[in-house]
Amino acid sequence: MKRMGMIFRAKANKALDRAEDPRETLDYSYQKQLELLQKVRRGVADVATSRKRLELQLNQLQGQSAKLEDQGRKALALGREDLAREALSRRAALQQQVSDLEVQHQTLQGEEEKLTLAAQRLQAKVDAFRTKKETIKATYTAAQAQTRIAESFSGISEEMSDVGLAIQRAEDKTAQLQARAGAIDELLASGALDDQSGLAKDDIQAELDRLSGGTDVELELQRMKAELAGGSSAQQQAIEGGGAAAPQDHTQQSHPRFEK
Repeated sequence: MKRMGMIFRAKANKALDRAEDPRETLDYSYQKQLELLQKVRRGVADVATSRKRLELQLNQLQGQSAKLEDQGRKALALGREDLAREALSRRAALQQQVSDLEVQHQTLQGEEEKLTLAAQRLQAKVDAFRTKKETIKATYTAAQAQTRIAESFSGISEEMSDVGLAIQRAEDKTAQLQARAGAIDELLASGALDDQSGLAKDDIQAELDRLSGGTDVELELQRMKAELAGGSSAQQQAIEGGGAAAPQDHTQQSHPRFEK
């Protein structure tokens, strides 16, 4: 099970690597940084709103304190010390609230300054990341285009591999057909194969065969003429030789008759 889990994680990691686009990852990271910057700015705005609310409360309490102080003076002027004491007591309570609010105001003001500084630093980082992101994306796009062009020229890209294989198969089939045609021509020329159609010879071979056939006929005709010419000469010589011998025999045959 551990091995299967490791294999599954390896396959999943490889599939994620293939599906991951660095440009999309950079854009997603930039989007997350913008969201974080927006949250920081919203926090600054919330702190500033709280600070402003405390300032309003402080102004209101300070106004009430000043009013109570004025009422205490008027009460003393009218001889109402009890009213003046009551006004001063209320003013003292308000002063305590003012003091507490001033502490809270200072705290919120400090938080606001920290958040404002953090937002400014984060804004600078986001701007720097955006510039770097665009540079990396442009470089990656250019490198990807150069790689595709190089793969297309070399014939190892996925788009061109099928075309290259088709061209290779066509060349192989063409070479095979050419070799087969050449072998058949050689076998026909050597006589190992008979031409069943009678159309395998070309016009040059047919003309050569015709001339060869005509030459054989002429040679046979000359031989027969020579034989006939030789026979006629021998017969003429035989006839001429027989005519000369006949008188000689007649003479010899007459000699005994005369002797008798």
